[in-house]
Amino acid sequence: MTKKILIITGDFAEDYELMVPFQALQAMGYEVAAVCPDKKQGDSVATAIHDFEGHQTYTEKPGHNFTLNATFDEVRSDQFDALLLPGGRAPEYLRLKEKVISLVQEFTQQGKPIAAICHGAQILAAAKVIEGKKISAYPACAPEVQLAGAQYADIAVDQSVTDGQFVTAPAWPAHPAWLAQFVKLL
Repeated sequence: MTKKILIITGDFAEDYELMVPFQALQAMGYEVAAVCPDKKQGDSVATAIHDFEGHQTYTEKPGHNFTLNATFDEVRSDQFDALLLPGGRAPEYLRLKEKVISLVQEFTQQGKPIAAICHGAQILAAAKVIEGKKISAYPACAPEVQLAGAQYADIAVDQSVTDGQFVTAPAWPAHPAWLAQFVKLL
């Protein structure tokens, strides 16, 4: 039976952190559903490309339009084996959506693997599911991770950390490590 992965995203998710896992996990044989609150299958979200060019923080450029392949209002946690949360600016919006928070809490309570990268940790923090865990994120999210009771994992940008069901990483350069650790949990 094919494992099913849910990706919750939104406008201005980081392009690579949405597109690469979506395609790579499908290439590995997983069924992947990408959804966004207030949008349906066939709608699209705008993405952003974040790059590290020597400034105090990342730069942002327009990314691709990403077409959703499922409808947010129709998904339930019991339909999926795992959850993936891309970063970018989308998590600051997504963490305000009650159903997003309840889905994250359900995946956590069910003990299912959850992968979050970059600002995706903002959703984990808002859902109050990471207390006592070692969690990585984009460094600007460290205060939120710590305020949620987790230990912030200050690791290299191309590394990832697994603590129980959570697989987290600072940014898209960590894709090889992050996706490998996530797939190992699956």
